[in-house]
Amino acid sequence: MPMKKTVKIGISIGDFNGIGLEVILKCFKDKRLFDFCTPVLFAEQNMIITRKKSLGLDDVFVNSITHVKEAKNKKINVINCWKEQVKTDLGKSSIEAGKYAFTSLKKATQSLKKKEVDVLVTAPINKDNIQSDSFNFPGHTEYLEKQFNGQALMVMISERLRVGLVTGHIPISEVAQHISQELIVQKIHALNVSLIQDFGIRKPKIAVLGLNPHAGDNGLLGKEDKKSIIPAIQQAEQEGTLAFGPYSADGFFGSNSWKAFDAILAMYHDQGLIPFKTLSFGEGVNFTSGLDGIRTSPDHGTGFDIANKNIASETSFRQAIYSACAIFKKRNEWQELNRNPLEIKGN
Repeated sequence: MPMKKTVKIGISIGDFNGIGLEVILKCFKDKRLFDFCTPVLFAEQNMIITRKKSLGLDDVFVNSITHVKEAKNKKINVINCWKEQVKTDLGKSSIEAGKYAFTSLKKATQSLKKKEVDVLVTAPINKDNIQSDSFNFPGHTEYLEKQFNGQALMVMISERLRVGLVTGHIPISEVAQHISQELIVQKIHALNVSLIQDFGIRKPKIAVLGLNPHAGDNGLLGKEDKKSIIPAIQQAEQEGTLAFGPYSADGFFGSNSWKAFDAILAMYHDQGLIPFKTLSFGEGVNFTSGLDGIRTSPDHGTGFDIANKNIASETSFRQAIYSACAIFKKRNEWQELNRNPLEIKGN
């Protein structure tokens, strides 16, 4: 099928008392974004206009619509997800903000599932105040895994680095009990597939980090590396994936060994995100790979401490938009190329 001129982006507002709306609106000061995307913001028009005025963004235009098909380019299209006036209290967490953050996310997710929008870009939520009977997940990744087909893999991406996680939002005390050969093989495979179809890397090289200091030192500093991680790497290699390791995380990043690989698979959240954010903070993107819906988000949180100061940088959110559009196009190209592959017959 012919490629669309612009990618239709569904945007959830996140916690409106944080910096989410600020970075969204600041992004579209740069009119060049409209050359390749049409934004659809799931929120409420008056809230957006009020926030726009407070930020002095008079040249950012808002278009109220009732359905995504009415979206126009060169403007921020707003689907009104609620009618009531909602009071914002910038810089403070509230149950009300969590409620509307979920309303926005739910509506945007439904639109992506219906293919009304092409991709989803999410502004940061507060993982505490959003909790309810309807949303009882540690974060976006786990919620979206329940909404789409596939198994979610959290991948942090930047121009310099890609880091996937075997375990995500779980307590550090529970990491070791979640690590298994089966799970690691699954994540290696998912990362490999994503690198091929979403980033156009023909034969990716994946580095796998160890769990324990010095990757366990042959069992001296923990059994998980020897028992689960090494067999998982060997299995992945036998199945045709270029997986290497396990590498001790400190030496791997300290020696710049990460530069030789297309992606790194870390065993737990901070093991992967601390070096990633050290190297890429403010420019990185959180990509939920492995699902049949594409979602990205900035690499920062709600930023309550700077929410009322008009100093939040939109760079990471802009990169999330760029990445979502690029991944959408790459995945479509890959699907098109593999829809009717030519049969190659031997002589």
